[in-house]
Amino acid sequence: MKVYPATESHAVSFRQIHVADGGRIRNKKICELDGQELRQDEIGRGYETATGTIIPITDADLDAMPLPTAKAIEIVTFVPAGSIDPIQIGASYFAAEGVAAKPYELLRQALQRSSRVAVAKFALRDRERLGLLRVLDKVIVLHGLRWPDEIRSTAQVPVPDVAVSEEEVDAALDLAQTLSGLDMSELRDEYRDALEQVIAVKAAGERPAAAAPAEPASAEVVDLMAMLEKSVTDAKAARNASGEDATIHDLPTTTKKEEAAPARKTTARKTATQGKPRAS
Repeated sequence: MKVYPATESHAVSFRQIHVADGGRIRNKKICELDGQELRQDEIGRGYETATGTIIPITDADLDAMPLPTAKAIEIVTFVPAGSIDPIQIGASYFAAEGVAAKPYELLRQALQRSSRVAVAKFALRDRERLGLLRVLDKVIVLHGLRWPDEIRSTAQVPVPDVAVSEEEVDAALDLAQTLSGLDMSELRDEYRDALEQVIAVKAAGERPAAAAPAEPASAEVVDLMAMLEKSVTDAKAARNASGEDATIHDLPTTTKKEEAAPARKTTARKTATQGKPRAS
């Protein structure tokens, strides 16, 4: 069976350059023992032990290992789709050529009619992997799955210990209900769009527009209840005015001074982060 990547990245990537003259910076592979620069065919693989010893592992070593799924996908079980935790799902592939037509169609229809997904073992890049098979349109999609022992326990994650009232929970549920129904296909990476615009402007020999001055950090805290109530009110008003579903909008920045906030109100400091592409 052949598989084809089912996803693609549109992230903008950068190159490392010499700031003084714009020249590309290349990464050279140097042997730390003799200082020689190596060609690709001179590079092998090795496993480093806890003591720092390197154990060479050759292609012959790997080829001699048993790989039952080297020529076929082995279906382990069929399970409800909802029983697979999304944290296990990795890369996705379209499964197509290299498999007999009738078994492919039988599996496709069985998955569709049972409303289940198949958990399977398969080989990819000389390794046995765990995967999930499901149907998208008329194509079987293979999602890579992490092995169960690769998922860390949540016990090590610190969780805030704070009390919330039923009124606050009801407001959050009301907001979630009011803002439901967004068409996910309409979402765009606005940061990437802005970055591509900067690149286009500079490529044309022009100077990008100056960014608006950042707002100074505020000592105020966000009143969560006021924020939720205003969001719900605005969304309902927009829906009633247009006769259509309300659109998602930024949460309002209604704030109160920390010293003025009621003692039993739950507050949260508003923060925002923005990932930046890394140079490679």
